[in-house]
Amino acid sequence: MRHATGPLLTVDVSDRTATKTDVDDVLETYVGGRAVATALAHERIPFDADPFGPENRAYLSTGPLQQSRMSFTGRMNMTGLSPLTDGLVSTNAGGYLSRNFTSAGISVLEVVGESDELLAIHVTDDGVEFEAVPELEGATVPETSDYVAEHHDLGPEHCIAIGPAGENLVRFASVMTFDSRAFGRGGLGAVLGSKNVKCVTFDGDADPDVEIPPVQMDVHREAATSDDLMRRQGTTGGTEFINDNFSLPTRYFQEYQFENVEGIGGNAVEEKKYKKGACSACAYACKLPTRDEETGVETEGPEFETVYAFGSSHGVGDIVDVMKANELCDTLGMDTISAGVTVAAYLAAEDEFGNADLAQEVTEKIAYREGIGDDLAEGVARVHDDLGVDDYTVKGMEFAAHDGRVLHGQGLSYAVANRGGDHMYAGMLSLEYSGELDPEGTLGKAETLVEQENRAAFRDSGIVCAFGSDYVTDDRLEALFDADHDALLEVGAKTVELERHFNNQRGFDREDDRLPYEIPDLEAAIGEYYDARDWNDDGTVPDATVDLVAPSAD
Repeated sequence: MRHATGPLLTVDVSDRTATKTDVDDVLETYVGGRAVATALAHERIPFDADPFGPENRAYLSTGPLQQSRMSFTGRMNMTGLSPLTDGLVSTNAGGYLSRNFTSAGISVLEVVGESDELLAIHVTDDGVEFEAVPELEGATVPETSDYVAEHHDLGPEHCIAIGPAGENLVRFASVMTFDSRAFGRGGLGAVLGSKNVKCVTFDGDADPDVEIPPVQMDVHREAATSDDLMRRQGTTGGTEFINDNFSLPTRYFQEYQFENVEGIGGNAVEEKKYKKGACSACAYACKLPTRDEETGVETEGPEFETVYAFGSSHGVGDIVDVMKANELCDTLGMDTISAGVTVAAYLAAEDEFGNADLAQEVTEKIAYREGIGDDLAEGVARVHDDLGVDDYTVKGMEFAAHDGRVLHGQGLSYAVANRGGDHMYAGMLSLEYSGELDPEGTLGKAETLVEQENRAAFRDSGIVCAFGSDYVTDDRLEALFDADHDALLEVGAKTVELERHFNNQRGFDREDDRLPYEIPDLEAAIGEYYDARDWNDDGTVPDATVDLVAPSAD
């Protein structure tokens, strides 16, 4: 099976050391990206670790396709113990980092320890440099990029960075790259903040030897000539359709449709789009550089999840307000979904729906943990009682837009997902929106859910963009990775199982596979899911089934 190449680089910021470890066995078994990082995390992060403690580890990893020139491959994975969910979490981001990362000659970066001063770390194929950067304390993400450009002649495409939210340990702080692309869900920005790592840069001339089949050019050509709506409106293209035919959660889940959806939907976003935007090597170019001439606000996006989180969820119907909130989150380094939903909970408590100015003020306070922002920085699960609102999270993670109260297979997915209320973990929503799967009911959907989870886990390991599924088809995946499809799905299955087993060791079980609302036959459907996975009835993975090849940290 085709896999990423290169050693694991472990950077211990406590004693400022960098060590390379041969992980060929792990790469051969787990391919790259999320799977490799999960295997390493399972073996090297103590099961009783504090997410903010020096023993937690953050992994940045690539896959073999990041060594190609194929569309839909400009992404990377990040994994660690989440301060938001208290379990293992993986998230990925696009942009232009992946090729610069591979040019540094490594397959995985592992950051461990805790520095006694704020650091910038510079990784090249020649070695690692540790730079104390006290002048960057409190710097925004763009300010950090400016510093790197001025002092190291490297653009934001060479860098990951955290903003004030990460430094202040906001539990849903993002790690940012290219200023506007986020490793968003789960709070890994706060993990780097706890280690006193402000940014990491990558550069070099390494040329990994991975031969990618010619089918990559077929994918690239089709991506370049596609006329998909998504190329014009990104993920916002379906906003009105979802609102009118299913549900667009509105005013902190109090309503199912938003009356001002046209003001924040795909057409409204496209009107503000002023140029094309893409990720590395991608001809699909579905990103959304937007600008409002009247106010001067300029950002990348907002995508659909941000339109929901800072639009309908707040009762805000002006796309410019959503653009402002999007740019604020990128600049300060926060996940727009968790930040937006948390602010929505506050607006519900204060009866202030529709107050976009207040929402933006509170968003900024969260990043700096000022006033009410200090409480809200903990996330909805930890603050909902004080606010007097319902806890719309799963495993501590705030819900994405796709409403499990209407899409029951997606609701089941949220309940059992190791990552919590995240829509990308399985993608049942796409099957239910399209009518391929009846959105009503949960029974009989477990086998499909397992396949979707395994498929997503492998996709995040390859690494292939989720939006390329119509182009990077199953037969093309087999050619690209030199393996049959069942073998690829097995990599995904192992990844999901390792995540679940790790979380089990931290006390997670069936009691954590729950929803804050009722959908039909949920408990029975969860049982079907465990049976499909050959897990125990209590939601735990039998220890005997966990087979690791990852080296321990000892």
